[in-house]
Amino acid sequence: MNFLLPAWALTRREFQRFWGERSRVAGFVISPLLFWIVVGSGFGNLDYFFAGALTMTVMFSAMFSMMSLIEDRREGFLLSVLVSPAPRASIVVGKVAGAAILAWLQGLFVLSGVFFTTLRQDALTLAGVAGALLLTALLLTTVSYVIAWKLSSTQAFHAVINLLLVPAWMLSGAIFDPLFSFLWVRLLVQFNPLYYAHSLVRQFLAPGPGLPEISNCCWALATSIGIGAVLAVRSTK
Repeated sequence: MNFLLPAWALTRREFQRFWGERSRVAGFVISPLLFWIVVGSGFGNLDYFFAGALTMTVMFSAMFSMMSLIEDRREGFLLSVLVSPAPRASIVVGKVAGAAILAWLQGLFVLSGVFFTTLRQDALTLAGVAGALLLTALLLTTVSYVIAWKLSSTQAFHAVINLLLVPAWMLSGAIFDPLFSFLWVRLLVQFNPLYYAHSLVRQFLAPGPGLPEISNCCWALATSIGIGAVLAVRSTK
């Protein structure tokens, strides 16, 4: 109970904060849809860019939601949490779970657009995509937590996230197929967790050659989440 209660309180607070800022809902949902329609139409392949739009939705929501950690520190709320008897791990779980679930729900909303494509739409496929988006949300929120904990201003957080986020997403296969890239790009892709997240989504929606197997993607994401969780808990101590 000493672990679950503070974790649940922080998770619920993330939901309350989210619904109190309706502009976040519009921004994180409409932007990926616009990207999917505009860029997909420009390349003449809406189906290919749908997986990228899903990854983008979860990515932006999960990463930027951790700005609340910096705001909590500035407003004094985080200090009151740290001096409480709540275990440090419960703080990480509460913040990460709240942000990850919100990002996942937004990804599911965009996933409803699959019915306007020719991609696979059976129940098993949609369940697999939902699971892939949840793993992606957990990965990105843990990474974002570690970064936000080390920073003291939202401006610095924006700069660091954009420096890491945009290249990682561009090298995920959301815009171009890494198989047809230069050798050094293909090497970077292999060490990019977002590549496995995006590939996992694509394997469910439109299986094809050149993508890592589902089991390899799940293993890579699970390992990345575990490393991120350890770093998050250690940074909170």
